Amino acid sequence: MPEANNLEPYPPLSSRDRILFAAKRLFALNGYENTSTVAIAREAATSESQLMKHFGSKQGLLVAIFDRGWASIDERIQMVQHHGLAADRLFAVLEAVVIELENDSDLKELMMLESRRVRKDNRDVLISQGFQQFTTVLDRILRQMRDQGKLRPGVNLEAVRAALVGMTEGLLRDQVVAKRAGTSASYGFEDVKKVLELIVPAFSVEGVQVGG
Repeated sequence: MPEANNLEPYPPLSSRDRILFAAKRLFALNGYENTSTVAIAREAATSESQLMKHFGSKQGLLVAIFDRGWASIDERIQMVQHHGLAADRLFAVLEAVVIELENDSDLKELMMLESRRVRKDNRDVLISQGFQQFTTVLDRILRQMRDQGKLRPGVNLEAVRAALVGMTEGLLRDQVVAKRAGTSASYGFEDVKKVLELIVPAFSVEGVQVGG
């Protein structure tokens, strides 16, 4: 007789993970405002009370989705941010965002359309911890470039960071908007990379060495 298979079965997703996946899908498909916690719980095959237990509110759930997405982006950033010229690292960090969002269309839709919403409990803008960590990485690289004389003189670091983030988000957001509104954004992943390859060296005195 053949030997018994002693491998443990792959564990089922926890209710927390099911809620995260269901919410990301429904938020991307129907919009944050048009998606109820009841619908999310039903999609995740769990209860609304479990959703509230894990995330506190629908807004808390949205933040958790963003933080998980930024965690995946950060894993890719960690592989590139300590290698090569500073300008290359700057390009690679922005590229990491583009690659991860290209691989997760639901997350891309949410980040481009919902990541700056105003909190309901006050007038503050909802900014996830993951995004703040991302901007900290960019700031650190830009400071290194300035201190090493690799950044063009006379430019404000925060203005450079805002320009790079805004441009990257704008390229991706127009793709999302065009898909929903039927407008034109006839460019893809490689086109976005080419634009980044053109823009990043504009702030650097050392250029960008694009591999491959």
